[in-house]
Amino acid sequence: MAATEENESKLLRKVKENPFVPVGMAGFFGIVAYRLMKMKNRGDIKMSVHLIHMRVAAQGFVVGALTAGVLYSMYTDYIVKPKEQKAVASSEH
Repeated sequence: MAATEENESKLLRKVKENPFVPVGMAGFFGIVAYRLMKMKNRGDIKMSVHLIHMRVAAQGFVVGALTAGVLYSMYTDYIVKPKEQKAVASSEH
């Protein structure tokens, strides 16, 4: 029981630290589900081409979400935190 609670708290902590990973995963599964539902209406497109398009769309979303996460992390580490440290340093003097 304690191990399950520990794993849940660890998962929640990881999600709070990097919220773009679950967004990327949800987008990936959403795109795959949507494209699988549309598979029967693909027209005269070959199955392999349809699957390649699905893979590229899903991977593109994940890469975009991870890139947004990295940019957000860099913003908070290099722009927000130095301003806060500067404000604290100036208020101490």
